[in-house]
Amino acid sequence: MAKGFTFKQFHVNDHGCGMPVSTDGVMLGAWAELPASGQILDVGTGSGLLALMAAQRTADHGNVITAIEIDDGAAQAARRNFADSPWAERIGLAHQTVQEWANQQPAGSVAAIVCNPPYFNHGEQAGCQARATARHTDTLPHHELLAAIRHLLSPSGVASLILPVYEGEQLIESARAHQLFCQRVCEVKTTERKAPGRLLIALTAGPSAQLNEQLVIHQNGVYSQAFVALTKAFYLKM
Repeated sequence: MAKGFTFKQFHVNDHGCGMPVSTDGVMLGAWAELPASGQILDVGTGSGLLALMAAQRTADHGNVITAIEIDDGAAQAARRNFADSPWAERIGLAHQTVQEWANQQPAGSVAAIVCNPPYFNHGEQAGCQARATARHTDTLPHHELLAAIRHLLSPSGVASLILPVYEGEQLIESARAHQLFCQRVCEVKTTERKAPGRLLIALTAGPSAQLNEQLVIHQNGVYSQAFVALTKAFYLKM
């Protein structure tokens, strides 16, 4: 049996990646707003999950997708996963930091950005360097990520991210200093009785009324109808 995680239209081998395939990533990949045309950027692609989900969702439009990854092992895994997918010709990998990549691109050249960013600003780091890089903001401080997003995002573009609630609220507040504004925010709860654990965030380069949403993953011991509707195009058993 192949290692990793098999979805309906592609397989992800996440061996060697700091962060394996997660529910966070799948929710973001399914929730993110994607354009009918224009370049899509996956920042910190890891195993390539978000880039592959974006490719599946835009299969009818043929958007070019660029995946950025700085970790050697993850970049190698992503390349293999892209090559083995139905959309190999549409996904390119940039093995560098988003800060470096952004400096090489014209302003406003990206139609959509997806990012499951590092979120620990302090505390003990994971012993595995790849995992530490994926989880801690040392190599991608949020203010540098926001600066790159602001430079790259087209006037009508949307950047979609997922973060724990506290870090997400901080990022939304910090985004204003970069002239980025929260268009949508979705509170994610594992069950109805639990407090939100994640925020799905959509940022735009122009002010807009904020749409507030909520997603509950489990209800009565099974996946909620809303979660199934969001992810059923990807999960095999949905």
